[in-house]
Amino acid sequence: MNYQKITQSDLTHFQSILSKSQVLFAEEDMLDYSHDETEDYIFIPEVVLIPANSAEVSDIMKYCNEHQIPVTPRAGGTGLSGGALAVHGGVILSMEKFNKIIEVDTRNLQSTVEPGVITQVFMDAISEHGLMYPVDPSSKGSCMLGGNLAESSGGPRAVKYGTVRDYVLNIEMVLPDGEIIWTGANTLKYASGYNLTQLMIGSEGTLGIITKIVFKLIPAPKHNLLLLASFYESEKACDAVSAIFSAGQSPSALEFMEKDGMDWVVAHEHIHFEQKENIKAYLLIEVDGNDLDSMYKECEAITEVLYQHKVEEVLFADSSAQKEEWWKMRRNMAHSVKAHSIYKEEDTVVPRAELAKLLAGVKEIGTKYGFKSVCYGHAGDGNLHINIIKGEMSDEDWNTKLKDGIKEIFQLTTYLNGTISGEHGIGYVQREYMSIKYSERNLNLMRGIKKVFDPNGILNPGKIF
Repeated sequence: MNYQKITQSDLTHFQSILSKSQVLFAEEDMLDYSHDETEDYIFIPEVVLIPANSAEVSDIMKYCNEHQIPVTPRAGGTGLSGGALAVHGGVILSMEKFNKIIEVDTRNLQSTVEPGVITQVFMDAISEHGLMYPVDPSSKGSCMLGGNLAESSGGPRAVKYGTVRDYVLNIEMVLPDGEIIWTGANTLKYASGYNLTQLMIGSEGTLGIITKIVFKLIPAPKHNLLLLASFYESEKACDAVSAIFSAGQSPSALEFMEKDGMDWVVAHEHIHFEQKENIKAYLLIEVDGNDLDSMYKECEAITEVLYQHKVEEVLFADSSAQKEEWWKMRRNMAHSVKAHSIYKEEDTVVPRAELAKLLAGVKEIGTKYGFKSVCYGHAGDGNLHINIIKGEMSDEDWNTKLKDGIKEIFQLTTYLNGTISGEHGIGYVQREYMSIKYSERNLNLMRGIKKVFDPNGILNPGKIF
């Protein structure tokens, strides 16, 4: 694509659509919007536009489409696949002013919101009505709802409640040519043609700009219990995961953490937690519900399964403070790993019964190519976050051989009937690996969908393909 560079005439036009405070082009502002949480990638945009309503987004998109200016939508900037990076320059379209919870409909258990609402703010607001939005990524304190949709977010409680895909009823979106449409209906059933709402989820800002979201909500459970199980063998911990479900139990979260990750997060976050010698892995298991007696029985049944898989110890959180501390260890593990070493994070997912094979294969590939890895993730979903640690690996090997190692990890994931991203998306950094999972026919079908929505290719170019 031959994209046009931003001119003074373009800036003048943007300032006629928006106020001057909504049009940023100073160097320090461009740096603030030049990166997300994806490793150390930096791409400087030419201008940052911060619209406040759908009409302003429409005017911006219409102008950029006519003038072949690339537009990169941005929510909270917490992504891990480079989805919010302006790899072709042009416009960063920040949705930070779209921060209103428009309505909480307690009769229909729905809420209409704007995409710039912080996920935690939304969760807290609806909890006041006894309701729950169970999609809770680790970055929920800073990520935005629009980003949840763009990357098809999940989080720990997806194992029981599903991903964001299961909670979106309808979307208002601005197409690349500026037209504003609603994608569906505010109904629990939908059988009226192609489901454009579901198509938008996970589209990574490549098909349209989300400006309103209608969420389905559920009643919040009254109680939760939390277990922390330690294992001398990581594979036994992985095998226990599928066994828990085979035994008929339905935990609300089931997280896997390797020992190295625990060491680093305990040190980085100054958490008091003593690990026994030779422990290799942990499972963090949550049970929720409204009947405490039934929940205790479920915890007993889960504990029985754990001991059948050679668990060393099962701890029970005896206070809200301890629950919070254990969850802090899991949620802050990524930041602790990042602080410890140069790293790359891969977001693999396989059927959960294949988790042990995936973990063992990752370690074998690491030995072959000379890198170490710290693994953790949503084991109940088979979703393993693989943090590849540079450590003592040479710069030359890191920059040349590592890609072959990552390719082999994705080949293994595909062989195990999994895929190359569970919730982080493809974005900029994973696009070269798409052919491992998808045939050229598959990819061309996806490219065809992109072409229908965005024939000029201006919206978030350089992502997915």
